[in-house]
Amino acid sequence: MVRCGSVWFRKYGNFIDNLRLFTRGGSGGMGYPRLGGEGGKGGDVWVVAHKKMTLKQLKDKYPQKRFVAGEGANSRVNALKGSRGKDCEIPVPVGISVTDENGKIIGELNKEKDRILVAEGGLGGKLLTNFLPLKGQKRVIHLDLKLIADIGLVGFPNAGKSSLLSQVSHAKPAIADYAFTTLQPELGKIVYNDFRQISVADLPGLIEGAHMNKGMGHKFLKHIERTRQLLFVELELYKEELQTKPVLLAVNKMDLPGAQDMFHVLMNQLQNPKDFLHLFKKNMIPERTVEFQHIIPISAITGEGIEELKNYIRKSLDEHANQENGVYHKKQLLNLQISNTISYNEPPPKNGVTSPR
Repeated sequence: MVRCGSVWFRKYGNFIDNLRLFTRGGSGGMGYPRLGGEGGKGGDVWVVAHKKMTLKQLKDKYPQKRFVAGEGANSRVNALKGSRGKDCEIPVPVGISVTDENGKIIGELNKEKDRILVAEGGLGGKLLTNFLPLKGQKRVIHLDLKLIADIGLVGFPNAGKSSLLSQVSHAKPAIADYAFTTLQPELGKIVYNDFRQISVADLPGLIEGAHMNKGMGHKFLKHIERTRQLLFVELELYKEELQTKPVLLAVNKMDLPGAQDMFHVLMNQLQNPKDFLHLFKKNMIPERTVEFQHIIPISAITGEGIEELKNYIRKSLDEHANQENGVYHKKQLLNLQISNTISYNEPPPKNGVTSPR
């Protein structure tokens, strides 16, 4: 019988993004010395990605503390080769990073049915082991969830991200007017007339100093790493490489009085950022300013600019995908050219076969 069960976890509200599990591969089966029989290998423990799975479901479904694979069968007279122990599969959501107790990355699960071996079963008893079985591998692992989405909506509390998500997609996030309105990431999809779909993640509102892990800080900022593009925000102080992501800026709440005047002021600040850096604290000034691909004024309440924003999102993703494909093909071509050059320049082997004269 395979025992699979539960976990230590961190959660924010009902949202769980990290689990700590104990795993152990199954022990091998006993060998049969007199007849040279080999015991079966113990089962392995795998982490397997499923689209409709969450870490909370995993925690609720397996409220125990261990994931242990089945033991290999002993060798016997009527079955000298013992059967293999049953594997244990841990179902997890897509977008999981698996690390060991020391923080070393074991692997990542980025699409459905991806699987990672986390604890190997022990060998069955055989001649090399004096017919004695080996125990399975023991390992404590951490499952760390980082959302995967095409677009990450990031901004300060009350910027209207939840309202925007409900406008551009079929998502129905809870909308209110207080700090950290979004206590957990919300996912939605933009569906176009030609049935193209683009996933959008509304990430919890930032607070000043989130890069220094204030508030919920890094617990939610890490989700940004798994989005292809960003819709708004200054993030350099958390992790500088996030600045390499293509960024769009949606200026929301254009329905409010005086919004147009404020928008013109904002555009002036964005075009001449160095003229306004003195307004920030020294430790909040980024070394590089964010360059936005497109700046779109919108209102999530009235719908102003929403269709234009959706078109820019699609256009930006397609442009980025084409650039990535171009770089990949150039790299492949370069590798092929290098390979051909090496093969042409290599001398024939000394003991090689030569054709007769």
